[in-house]
Amino acid sequence: MSPFHRLPDLALRSHGGSVTAASDESFAEKESLIRPGRPGFRPETFGNKGQVYDGWETRRRREPGHDWAVVRLGMPGVIRGVVIDTAWFKGNYPTHASVEAAALEGHPSPAEVLAAPWTEIVPLSPLKGDAEHAFEVFDEGRYTHVRLNIHPDGGVARLRVHGEVRPDLSVHDGLGLDLAALANGGLVTACSDEFYSAPNNVIAPGLARHQAEGWETARRRDGGNDWLVIRLAGRGVVRLAEIDTTNLLFNSPGAVALTGVEGEREVELLPRTRLQPDTPHRFRLAVREPVTHVRVDIYPDGGLARVRLHGHLT
Repeated sequence: MSPFHRLPDLALRSHGGSVTAASDESFAEKESLIRPGRPGFRPETFGNKGQVYDGWETRRRREPGHDWAVVRLGMPGVIRGVVIDTAWFKGNYPTHASVEAAALEGHPSPAEVLAAPWTEIVPLSPLKGDAEHAFEVFDEGRYTHVRLNIHPDGGVARLRVHGEVRPDLSVHDGLGLDLAALANGGLVTACSDEFYSAPNNVIAPGLARHQAEGWETARRRDGGNDWLVIRLAGRGVVRLAEIDTTNLLFNSPGAVALTGVEGEREVELLPRTRLQPDTPHRFRLAVREPVTHVRVDIYPDGGLARVRLHGHLT
């Protein structure tokens, strides 16, 4: 696995991504490109357009050119890697693909996006059928959109765009915000265990629909406890903590504690506090010291659906 796989998928539908335009989607819809989870497949399942695929598939081109799809990133940022997955497309995959990126402010229309300047971040590269293709990106630009170009036509199951979130936090000037949120630039930088699910899930947008959309550890047998460290969107004062154990019925932690960190300085934000299963918890915090990171300790192990740390940037 490439190092960039650990970074959030900026394009994921559940992170706010959208496939805003495509040259063609005759056989399978473009929206499938950014669905969460692995692509599924049921052989000999036919609809009006042929075999049903969990992906994006274009018609067979009979003229020069190539097909493309434009994705608005749910979380703008610096792209560190792209994955083009042709899962289940064995006789109908593109032979080559490239990826471009663009940066636009505001809420542009699809036509305005297509007319914008584009930068190639993945050069034209060969593809195989039914395979994941990982491409590291070496570009420090902040982007809001990507365009997948497939040559000449065919099907792609998923497009993953991993990177570092770079939001426009100026909209929060004078207001509070969730300092831990992925969408605001928060990131889990360290974690004791991620046996069942990824720790960055706890700061993802929206609510967890099931256990796999939160963070869950293995059962500890050593007498210790599990933890994770969240790098905040910026140096700030945390005023309200939300610790959500929704969907964790028999595997929620017994308790939680929060510690603010800035350099070598640590400050107790929330002492060890009892938790209930399948419950959103809200705790007002009295400490007013600014921090850059927050350590979340759970006792002894288990899972959390979401962690929200509301406050103000300093």
